[in-house]
Amino acid sequence: MMNRFKLNSFYQKDKSEMKVKRLRQTIILACEETGERIYLTSKNKRNTPERLVLKKYSPKLRRRAIFKEMK
Repeated sequence: MMNRFKLNSFYQKDKSEMKVKRLRQTIILACEETGERIYLTSKNKRNTPERLVLKKYSPKLRRRAIFKEMK
């Protein structure tokens, strides 16, 4: 029994090693024309600090429209 406890403590990581800073952030995209919010995506905060603007399909308009990142 003692060996089992020693092995478990060997495989446990230090809490300082386990902390991870998340670079990817989940964002919501909202349509400029209709205001609908139907798309979720993620972006890297370090590589793209400005707000994301994408052309996506809008079911209400039945065509592609500009979707902007909202906070």
